[in-house]
Amino acid sequence: MFEETCCFLVPPAELPKATLKVQLLDFKRFSEHEPLGELQLPLGTVDLQHVLESWYQLGPPGSTESEQMGELCFSLRYVPSSGRLTVVILEARGLNPGLAEAYVKVQLILNQRKWKKNKTSSKKGTTNPYFNEAFVFLVPVSQLQSMDLVLAVWARGLQLLAEPVGKVLLGPRASGQPLQHWADMLAHARRPIAQWHHLRSPREVDRALALQPRLPLLRPRS
Repeated sequence: MFEETCCFLVPPAELPKATLKVQLLDFKRFSEHEPLGELQLPLGTVDLQHVLESWYQLGPPGSTESEQMGELCFSLRYVPSSGRLTVVILEARGLNPGLAEAYVKVQLILNQRKWKKNKTSSKKGTTNPYFNEAFVFLVPVSQLQSMDLVLAVWARGLQLLAEPVGKVLLGPRASGQPLQHWADMLAHARRPIAQWHHLRSPREVDRALALQPRLPLLRPRS
């Protein structure tokens, strides 16, 4: 039993076109949570003038675009006293087999502006590239609430034109497991926290970067 309430701000004009999606997930501590089932309820089909209490049969979880993009495993470590943020790109898996080579860009965004960046070496001829490359950035504690971390897998296809195939967003504008990973890093200062993440579409992450930050996260302990 959950007994939890979620609130969303939706303009009345958009309600007839909106759909409420509820997913039941199998919680996994160190990897992406596994969907067990989901409910999609078109809000234009229900009377929202009254409280709706009802049982619904969950359908099978729908396959999402992110599941086709692959996954990225990396660790985060933050030391408050020195302001050192260490990002270790470990490996990726399940990338498109049509890609000739792949690499990962690590980018810090401060106050919605590009701030610092770096990238891994390129790995050719594999859908499961192994990197194990570390990057260290100096980020004062005072800037953590204004900073976003974006990890992007870039790849070249047969046209040899590099483009982003998937991204992961962490920081105050993140949601779901990436937000939890960021919170775990802050709660366990000086300890590297590694997890797998599904890649999201670059357009989806770019849209999220334009949103206002979510509730402030707890500051890391010194």
